[in-house]
Amino acid sequence: MPVNTSVIYLYDGSFDGLMCCIAESCRQHELPTDILADGCPQLTLHPTRRIPTDRSDARKVVEIMQNRISPAAVKFVKMAYLTYISKELPILQFFRLGYRYGKRVFDMHADETVCTLRKAVQHLRNESHRFKQFVRFTEYDGKLIARIEPKNCVLPMIAPHFAERLPNEQYLIYDKTNRLALVHQPGHSAILPLDSFEPDLPGEAEREFRCLWKLYYDTIGIEGRYNPKCRMTMMPKRYWTEMPEFDSENDTRPESGQLPPPSLHG
Repeated sequence: MPVNTSVIYLYDGSFDGLMCCIAESCRQHELPTDILADGCPQLTLHPTRRIPTDRSDARKVVEIMQNRISPAAVKFVKMAYLTYISKELPILQFFRLGYRYGKRVFDMHADETVCTLRKAVQHLRNESHRFKQFVRFTEYDGKLIARIEPKNCVLPMIAPHFAERLPNEQYLIYDKTNRLALVHQPGHSAILPLDSFEPDLPGEAEREFRCLWKLYYDTIGIEGRYNPKCRMTMMPKRYWTEMPEFDSENDTRPESGQLPPPSLHG
C-alpha cells in the first residue's frame, strides 16, 4: 500500500513528465499531496520534489497501463491530460486503481476518481466537437488564421478534423487559453507553443466577405422560431467572440442598402 506523504511533485507540464511522476510514486511507494506543472502557483509549506522527464520511464508507464488495464485506458488518460481540471492526482489514482483492478476500473462509476475523470473527458469531447463547428478563419495573403479561447486543450482533438477538411491549405489556429498554435501546411501539421498572437486587421476583401456572411446569417433566421435560450444551449456565448456573425461591426451596410461586391482578386 502506498504511503500518503506531504511532498508535492513538480514536473515540466508534459504528458511524459506526468507519466514520470506516476513512475516516481510507484518506485517510492508513496502518494504525493499534489502534482504541479511548471507555472502553477506554489503557495505551500509542503516540501517539493522536482521529477525529471525521462521518456524511457514514461514509455514504461504507458506500456504497463496498456497491458495491465487496456489500450483504451491509455487513450482515456491522454484525453484526461488535455482537460482543464487539476487532473494530475486523479490520473495517478486512476493508474493505481487500474493496476489493481484491470479494465474493471471503467465499471467503477461510483468511484470519485473515475467519475471526476469521466466528466472531465466528456467535457473535453463536447468542447472539441463544438470547436469543429465554430472555428472561423480569416484570410491573410492566402493563409487562413483563426483564434479560439477554449477551457480545455482542444487542439490535439480538432487537428485531424481540419487536416482532413483543409488538406491543401496553410492555416493557423491559435489557442489563447493554453498559448498553443496548430500550424498546418499541406502534408504536415504541428502544435507549437506560442505565448501571444495578434493578427493584423482584416483587409477590405475579408471585411466584405464578413458582411456577406453576417447578412446570410441574419437572412436565413426565421423570426417566428427565434429562441435565444435554445441558441445559448447549442452555442454558448463564450464562443461568440471570434465568430463574425455575432460581430456588430460586420452589420454595417451602405446607405443604399446594398453591400459592396466582394473583391475576388488574387
